[in-house]
Amino acid sequence: MRKPYLPVLPTPLLRNAVEAALLEDLGQAGDVTSLATIAPDIRAEAVMNVRQDGIVAGLDVARAAFAALDASTQFEALVADGDHVQAGQDIARITGNGRSVMGAERVALNFLMHMSGIATHTARFVAELQGTNARVVCTRKTTPGLRAFEKYAVRCGGGTSHRYGLDDAILIKDNHIAVCGGVAEAVARAKGYVGHLMAVEVEVDTLDQFRAALDAGATIVLLDNMDTDTLREAVAMGRGAMLEASGNVDLNTIRAIGETGVDYISTSKITMAAGTLDIGLDIKLGVNG
Repeated sequence: MRKPYLPVLPTPLLRNAVEAALLEDLGQAGDVTSLATIAPDIRAEAVMNVRQDGIVAGLDVARAAFAALDASTQFEALVADGDHVQAGQDIARITGNGRSVMGAERVALNFLMHMSGIATHTARFVAELQGTNARVVCTRKTTPGLRAFEKYAVRCGGGTSHRYGLDDAILIKDNHIAVCGGVAEAVARAKGYVGHLMAVEVEVDTLDQFRAALDAGATIVLLDNMDTDTLREAVAMGRGAMLEASGNVDLNTIRAIGETGVDYISTSKITMAAGTLDIGLDIKLGVNG
């Protein structure tokens, strides 16, 4: 069952990504090993099994991989995205034509392992923030072409997202400020450019810049690479703006940052430094169709 806090991956995006991955893997001649060794009428029953404790993400993508190659393949999820699983646990059953199951296996597993790895790594950051009001958010530092899948995986791990792309929120960074001529001028131009429904966030490095951002009416202020004492000062001065901390965020530092009172902590570590969750597929039975 889909958890209510999880978004639905858009069908065209999911289908296009899966089809591109299958084309990359199958090439011009298809799965020549399966074509050579598996009779065309053999049906296979298989299970997906996790070899490590972690959090699952990407079951719908795995299902789509099998369906894209053969619509008759049956995929039964035994857990839901966002579930904690233990090493040795079966998470899905697949039944279908043997050649089709083998042809889609690696694409399905690659998506599932990658996304589950991000969800598992994100959950470690979330756990460090228990008891604080801060939330960990991912950034635009994602694998090109896989942003929707990686940000979805972050949600499965209990995190949330910063802006999705360049078009859904304004984030004035240090280079924008350098070109524009100052924090106040940059915020004023941004607020004059967009409608009232679009947030205007500005990145600052010092408390003087922070004061200027507040005076200019920034919706959100990103406190970049500030130590915890400076972050606490900024929180005390906040005057209603949402505050986000960024820079030097890892599993060793995130707790102390969260305890300063900031609202959000953004880090690329949950998408760019996550490993994969070890998941395998084992054929349990092959029979004539």
